[in-house]
Amino acid sequence: MDLTAQLENELKQLVGFAASAPRRVEMTSPAGLVLSVDFLAVDKMSCALESLTLQVPALVGREVSVLHEWADNLSKHVTYLLESIGPIEIDDSGHQVLIRSNPPDLSQGATQFYEVLLSAQANGTFLLKRYRTESGQPGRESVDILLTNQTLKKLVNDLVDTIPETK
Repeated sequence: MDLTAQLENELKQLVGFAASAPRRVEMTSPAGLVLSVDFLAVDKMSCALESLTLQVPALVGREVSVLHEWADNLSKHVTYLLESIGPIEIDDSGHQVLIRSNPPDLSQGATQFYEVLLSAQANGTFLLKRYRTESGQPGRESVDILLTNQTLKKLVNDLVDTIPETK
């Protein structure tokens, strides 16, 4: 069963779930991709997530150019979040690409943004989180990612569909 079908089943089972600590749900595709979603709340139409991770073992040890290709493709396909996203930093030695909201949401003295880290280390990972910073305050805090269930499924499809070929 593909990841989207598994996710659909998990969302149905989680309807009514709400907690201050996330519930991690993991799904594995026939191709060996592992999707982990840290849910904070789920109802019939929407969900709140702490993070979403996709492990792509075929990307382990790949050149950073492969991750950059994935970052570019993701940025072109994922146009339905609160802000547009785009690559902002490429770490050749660390085999990582950082993607953020571009531009971030600036309102009421705070900045909120999505952050995606693509890595060819460990498990070959995509990690999505959302952060908030306050003007004049050091640091940042993680905030909930709020999505309709349909948008979450579309995001997972786009993540899988944009994975670069690993020949």
